[in-house]
Amino acid sequence: MYEMYTFSFLLNRMLSRVPDTVDKREGSIIYDACAPAAAELAQMYMELEMNAALSFADTASGEFLTRRAGEFGVNRSPATKAVRRGLFVDDSGKPLNVPIGSRYSIEDTVYVVAAAISAGAAELECETPGVVGNTFFGQLLPIDYVAGLATAELADILIPGADEESDDALRERYYDAVNEPAFGGNVADYKQTINAISGVGACKIYPAWAGGGTVKATLIASDWSAPTSALVNQVQTLMDPTVNSGQGLGLAPIGHQVTIKGVQAVKVSVSTTLTLASGMTPGQVQADVEAVFSAYLLDLRRDWSNQAQLVVRTAQLDARILTIAGIEDVADTKLNGSPANLTLGADEIPTAGAVTINV
Repeated sequence: MYEMYTFSFLLNRMLSRVPDTVDKREGSIIYDACAPAAAELAQMYMELEMNAALSFADTASGEFLTRRAGEFGVNRSPATKAVRRGLFVDDSGKPLNVPIGSRYSIEDTVYVVAAAISAGAAELECETPGVVGNTFFGQLLPIDYVAGLATAELADILIPGADEESDDALRERYYDAVNEPAFGGNVADYKQTINAISGVGACKIYPAWAGGGTVKATLIASDWSAPTSALVNQVQTLMDPTVNSGQGLGLAPIGHQVTIKGVQAVKVSVSTTLTLASGMTPGQVQADVEAVFSAYLLDLRRDWSNQAQLVVRTAQLDARILTIAGIEDVADTKLNGSPANLTLGADEIPTAGAVTINV
């Protein structure tokens, strides 16, 4: 809108209003008087253009996008804390039940015992919100003294932590809310409700999947992995606490019998034949090929909820491998031993298996 209002344009327009009988050359009194005003006006128009962009959802960012989406009841999801499994052993090598509220650290990250799971196992909640709580595994150091404790270990992720919702993700949810209004247990209502639950990355909704009134929701975790049983149970409890009751005791409407499932991970191994640049060895590109393969599968998992079925394509993988420095050509790429594309089930996601490089 305001692109035309550059310094030169504004200055020339101001000087055009001055009679030609007055010296308007650069360095003249009238030129030097108008130039600073033109510069300020150009800056003002730039700021007006920026402010105009921040008022529309497709170009807004940060706080302005948060406020815009909030007008339609779509609030930015805050960072959430990871819930992990902790394993504790006493001096004699037996499982030890540690006190609720006791704190443990690993790599400057602190976890607190939130609940007992079983003998020697407990739920640990990361004190720092975000994906940092998903990062570390291994030995924990007690911050508080625990009598008889010999070793403490930070084990698997029960509910992954997530960073604050990004602008792109919030904008997508805003468009969904505006273009597909949620109402009375329709598909859009289920998607928006389940996706807003901590630990959930995305979901697919199957209405009337086992007859009228039945709803199945399959979900993927916020770290784009298969969800743990703890996360599936949490979502089930929130949506329909008594499985298939239809009593409306959770967030699901009365009469809706809701079943929550998690996606199933399918390990995908790849083998490929590479032509390497002179002086390069397979070992020098192994890690890069593995990283490219993992990144490709992650992109697929992120798009799982938008696709009827995910397809791992050899051509896509070949194209990405060719971007690696030192690789001149790629051929004979196979997925799980087959040269064909790998088509997964509707509720399956790919995870990286072995990567074999031939030359």
